[in-house]
Amino acid sequence: MIILLVGMEGTRPTSYRSYFQNFDLIEYKAGEDHEFSLIDNSANGSKTINFAYHTDFSVQTSDVAVDIEMPVIFAGYGFSDKESGYDDFKGVDVKGKIILILSGYPGQNDTTSKAYKAFKPADRRSNWMHRRARNEKLSKLGVAAIIEVDPGKDVTRSWADNIPFRYNSRNYEGDTPRASFYDHRMKLPGEKLTEDPTSVTISDRVLNELLKNTGIDLGTFTEDVKNSLNPASKELSGKKVRIKTSVESRMIRVRNVVGVLPGKDSSEIIVVGGHYDHLGKHDGWIWNGADDNASGTVGIMTLAKAFMAAGVQPEKTIVFAAWTGEEKGLLGSKYFAGHPYDDAEMILNLNYDMISRDNRDDSLGVKCSMVYTKKYSVLKELTDKHNEEYGLGLDIRYRPSASPRGGSDHTSFAQKDVPVMYFMAGFPPEYHQPDDHISLVNWDKMVNIIKVGYLNIWELANSEWGADEAVPGQE
Repeated sequence: MIILLVGMEGTRPTSYRSYFQNFDLIEYKAGEDHEFSLIDNSANGSKTINFAYHTDFSVQTSDVAVDIEMPVIFAGYGFSDKESGYDDFKGVDVKGKIILILSGYPGQNDTTSKAYKAFKPADRRSNWMHRRARNEKLSKLGVAAIIEVDPGKDVTRSWADNIPFRYNSRNYEGDTPRASFYDHRMKLPGEKLTEDPTSVTISDRVLNELLKNTGIDLGTFTEDVKNSLNPASKELSGKKVRIKTSVESRMIRVRNVVGVLPGKDSSEIIVVGGHYDHLGKHDGWIWNGADDNASGTVGIMTLAKAFMAAGVQPEKTIVFAAWTGEEKGLLGSKYFAGHPYDDAEMILNLNYDMISRDNRDDSLGVKCSMVYTKKYSVLKELTDKHNEEYGLGLDIRYRPSASPRGGSDHTSFAQKDVPVMYFMAGFPPEYHQPDDHISLVNWDKMVNIIKVGYLNIWELANSEWGADEAVPGQE
């Protein structure tokens, strides 16, 4: 039997065979002209203070320029937690408003506090995920702009116009600052304007002027909230802020790389994917991304090769995909999830992202995690079964969720109510650094994660299963 890997062009297969799913993105960055003004209204009249860019404030823009003037709402840490009932947004309407928030989470500087014990992220990755989830929530709430402050931190250090000293770090020494990966950002164009909140960082003197006569003392708030868990969100009385930004943008063409193993049933597809993009080249360094995410793309290609070598046509169609734009916001997987192959029903997504490294506490080199959709217990049961039956020896931390989210491509499918399972091996110190090299790869762990993925997909592609089902073929 000859089984073809069928290519894609656009959103549906055509007579032109290609492994590329091409689409467009908006690439944008902050322009040169930005304004930040504080308007103080009192019984005696109104006073406006116009601050200087990169002297008292910096801006991370949306993909479109904005000119907004409105009151400011203090919203604590911009944080909410269903389990504890803590919610900085309770009692305040932040839609279309400018909000002032603190960096981090309640109790972060006091390890003995109630809030620290409740909210402390488990590790460095969890801390990063907390920030990402917070920003996503602010966007969903319709916040127009965010003023984020971190009292005690000198935010002006990166604004200096003269550079009197050499730059030294673990991976760089030079006379000029390293280029930023994040000057340019990207997003899918979409059919509607969905601007993300403009984010502003301000100096201490702007912050003090903003809070003057409002009754808000950030030191008192942080002390009170760490044990009381009572937010103190409110509008800053008599204050308005005007923010005006400029943006440079252009349209660029990008592509996912997609191959299809046709099943006997073409109406349902299992999507096996991992992102192939990383951070590129900067300052003479090449960010090769051996773990993030060459490991994942090797896993996807290995699975495709193994399924082809089996010589058996699966019952369900399997799509093997290497996504672009993950580092810019899960853009490739998001596009595919909205334009699936042959408009078929997506019944599962397997995501491989960073499957080759060890955490510092993994002395045996066998620990990994699997995020999966909670109501599909078959995904955990199969993984346990194959890990034990084939002696793979993986120590798997399961992270079930009703609708898994996070900074990897499984999120794009979970948002479409597609069940997911996402494997990750570790979160090493070389993450997003130029020394994420192949010499650091734990090959045995990586191969075993690929094996368990193959075994899982083989059974799921050749049996009927669903939510809260047992392992296929077993009692």
